[in-house]
Amino acid sequence: MGKFLFAASALAMSAPAVSADEIKVGSVAGVTGPIAELVDPIIAGRNLAAQHVNDQGGLLGGDTLRLVLSDSACDPKAGVDAGGKVVNVEQVVAVIGASCSGATNGMVQSVTIPAGVVAVSDSATAPSISELKDNDLVFRVAPSDAYQGAALAKLAYDAGVRKLAMTYSNDDYNAGIATVFEKEFAAMGGTITANQAHEPNKASYRSELSTLASGGAEGIAIFAYYGSSGIAIIRNSLENGLFDRFFAADGMFDTSVIEQIGADNLRDRISITQSASDYADTSYQAFETAFSATGKDPKAPYAAHGYDASFLVALAIEKAGAADRGKIAAALREVANAPGEVIRPGEWEKAKALIAAGKDINYEGASGPVDFDANGDVVGIYSVNVVGDDDKWAISLLK
Repeated sequence: MGKFLFAASALAMSAPAVSADEIKVGSVAGVTGPIAELVDPIIAGRNLAAQHVNDQGGLLGGDTLRLVLSDSACDPKAGVDAGGKVVNVEQVVAVIGASCSGATNGMVQSVTIPAGVVAVSDSATAPSISELKDNDLVFRVAPSDAYQGAALAKLAYDAGVRKLAMTYSNDDYNAGIATVFEKEFAAMGGTITANQAHEPNKASYRSELSTLASGGAEGIAIFAYYGSSGIAIIRNSLENGLFDRFFAADGMFDTSVIEQIGADNLRDRISITQSASDYADTSYQAFETAFSATGKDPKAPYAAHGYDASFLVALAIEKAGAADRGKIAAALREVANAPGEVIRPGEWEKAKALIAAGKDINYEGASGPVDFDANGDVVGIYSVNVVGDDDKWAISLLK
């Protein structure tokens, strides 16, 4: 992100007209598409943060924070359309999202960057996003897959696996993390026996898997969304005796994987990494208590990140002192990074008072410290998820 664009017009950079009693922020997410089930708790996290803001005094002079939902369908073109709806039609002052890397890349390059609108994604993790020429307008509270790919490679190698086949869906997220995984696994001394892209939404992957299995691999690393190809690849592998050891990243993490394949078929056979939180941390526990009251799982992928993205945008608006697109973007780092008094999830009233008093604040999020680097990225931690004795995902943090 380090390189800036200066093409946005003065008109695009100016604050949009908003009503006196509400401030609109876009909430762009893959409500439909291959990870729709994963997106529900992410949206719930965003909405909980907005509720905390509104229940504790609102924005600025008491304005209501309204999140405007728009469906990016985990697709680049749909991401452009969803971004255009909230930025150009709804005239939001900032955007949270999108949920998938391809949709996010499409949205920010075609809509938010040209319009001078800051976008904070809670779950787009492709390494390519770090390299955007974005005028410091694109941020992520979820770590880049440059980290997750390395974590998954180490997990496989530490499990004693030395030969792996790979298959990936050729989209921004899956291709990006596959590239990192291949490089890191080889650097550790592992061998990739075969590596093949696949098309999503096919009825069968038996032919591709037969080719991949011919190289003598001990297992297969799958980089895919569970709903578009991942589940089918596992099913075809097991039904045809091609692979029985699977490694995957968070695009594959969903309860439907266990439900459709069967816990007994996956136990001791599958390991999935995902971006996680330090569950013993005070900030996470504050979020956990509040989010559990909604009836949803606080450990759901990117739910905590959804909260953090939404709360940070609200803090930036408050720090900017106005619903002004340009000022909000500049204020984001000021509320996210040290120095400053620590603000945790749910502490909106405290943050509002400190900002009014001219004090610096430092938001420590549910997902982690959320300290932005020069690229608008954060570091993070990961969990490994396996099938437990209760036939559900068992989560443990990777060291």
